[in-house]
Amino acid sequence: MINAFFESTPIDNPFNSYSLVHILVIIIFFIGIIVLHLFRNELNEKIVRWVFVSVILFFEIGYHTWLVSHGLWNPSHALPLQLCSVSLILCILLLLTNHKTIFEIVYFIGIAGAIQALLTPELFYNFPHLRFFHFFINHMLIIWTCLFYVWTMKYSIQLSSIFKSLVFLQIVAFIAFIANIVTGGNYMFLAGKPKTSSALDFLGDYPWYILSLEAIAVILFFILYLPFIKHSKRKK
Repeated sequence: MINAFFESTPIDNPFNSYSLVHILVIIIFFIGIIVLHLFRNELNEKIVRWVFVSVILFFEIGYHTWLVSHGLWNPSHALPLQLCSVSLILCILLLLTNHKTIFEIVYFIGIAGAIQALLTPELFYNFPHLRFFHFFINHMLIIWTCLFYVWTMKYSIQLSSIFKSLVFLQIVAFIAFIANIVTGGNYMFLAGKPKTSSALDFLGDYPWYILSLEAIAVILFFILYLPFIKHSKRKK
């Protein structure tokens, strides 16, 4: 069991999308959403914030320690420049500061990116490997954090929040693009599609699917804004 948790290669136990363990993870994810909603008014906000940030940091530090200890850390894939890695950093900052602008940005880019990652994971290590837990728990926590701030902390979204998120997304994409050139990586999949099956397979060849991603981001952001339309109108 210990070896399976820390092994350096996934050859003996590779991850397969929509296997039993993947389906169970998705079920746990939705159960977490239901619990957050049902107990939204009873949750102790300080305890939830510190639990969430502690778990995120535990798995992030643990994962990078594992990479270094096995000689697997490389700037071509280990820098926090994937969209969900950026979202995790924003979640940590949000949980520590309660900053409204951070919430506005991570609500859009975090939920949109983490949902795709949970449903079509680019993951090679299966249960019970550390990377498996790191990947799924931290992606779930991105979405749970956003919903916690909506339901328990009563944070809201304005139409202007979409444009803040889109501008932030372009800045991060530009940094990732430069990092890909320097490191030979594929951050934010700007240098090519992921090796595993994903929604990008339906968006055309490189580099045209990047333009499709931009359009999809705008559409998803507006969809995520829909629950707040009535609230925004009342504020006016």
